[in-house]
Amino acid sequence: MEKGIHEILIPVGKLSIVSMKGCEEICKSVDSYLSNWRSRRHGEFLEGADFNGYCRDSYLLKAKCPRFGTGEAKGTLEESARGHDIFIIIDAFNYGVTYNMYGMEVPMSPDDHFQDLKRVIAAISGKARRVNVIMPMLYEGRQHKRSSRESLDCALCLQELINLGVENIITFDAHDARVQNAIPSKGFENVPPTYQFIKALVNNVPDLQIDREHLMIISPDEGGMTRCMYYSSVLGVDLGMFYKRRDYSRIVNGRNPIISHEFLGSDVSGKDLIVCDDMISSGDSVLDIAEQLKARGARRIFVCTTFGLFCNGLENFDKAYADGSITKVFTTNLIYRPEALKQRPWYQEVDMSKYIAHLIDTINHDGSISDLLDPAQRISTLVEKHKAKTK
Repeated sequence: MEKGIHEILIPVGKLSIVSMKGCEEICKSVDSYLSNWRSRRHGEFLEGADFNGYCRDSYLLKAKCPRFGTGEAKGTLEESARGHDIFIIIDAFNYGVTYNMYGMEVPMSPDDHFQDLKRVIAAISGKARRVNVIMPMLYEGRQHKRSSRESLDCALCLQELINLGVENIITFDAHDARVQNAIPSKGFENVPPTYQFIKALVNNVPDLQIDREHLMIISPDEGGMTRCMYYSSVLGVDLGMFYKRRDYSRIVNGRNPIISHEFLGSDVSGKDLIVCDDMISSGDSVLDIAEQLKARGARRIFVCTTFGLFCNGLENFDKAYADGSITKVFTTNLIYRPEALKQRPWYQEVDMSKYIAHLIDTINHDGSISDLLDPAQRISTLVEKHKAKTK
């Protein structure tokens, strides 16, 4: 029998996964996939020294960052990482993780999470064969360019990690992937979750008709057009776009406030609409867009956003759902989701753990991930099967 890519390519090193605080749930699922897959790969090729420790019950490496009463911390490893190919998974936006400082319970900020990541890398002390960081939502990813006298935080973040010895940085749906120009000689992968969203849509909306007469993709702003053009191309449907009119005379919460959203596109009357974006922060923009689209006669509105932050709470989305402005909001499990969000009738989670496991498994073998980054063929097959069911 012909051998697969994972049997031909020798692993870079013994695989280990480090789960930073708040990532335990998704890391456990990723670990389970890897353990099951590798346990099924058996034969003589596993007996060589290059495959030592290849099949294990768990690939999780124990690491922690205990804190002192002042809030200071240190990174520690509870087992050896020498010669390992390490993948550190971090959710820098998990405010559900807390620590004690001067007797107060303090939620961890993105800065706290990033510092802990550097502490763990420092604890590895260069003993690992390779260190890879999987940071689904890029720390300071929205501060990717300089408009005036501003800091370039995202570029500094990437350079810090590279200077600490990180070889590859893997992120999902980056706000602007051009920030990788800050580290041109190192690995930076911006992974699109397009296939997983389309799969979640057809599985949870069985009567969704995917054609130009019944479905349309909507970009909430000009910055998201590339993402939405891909969706419209692989699904074979039309594309519409909103552009933001801003008040450039003042700054509110670090940005110029939006005056209004203007729509460019064909008639949306009677159609199901998919609004695609990289994140929901306050949610004001997407709710305003949904209200406008509903006023134009849209049938159902599905929001697909990689990261659901919901910084201003969930009440506005509850109201929009009750009013019929939105039907479903799809977000991934790549970042923290409070229990209150999971219980909402309008919320649908998109599981990314299997995809992450595929990425780790392939990169550990130093294999190409091109097919994983461009799922056009898989999407085409999925859509054709769905169309056959809805006929």
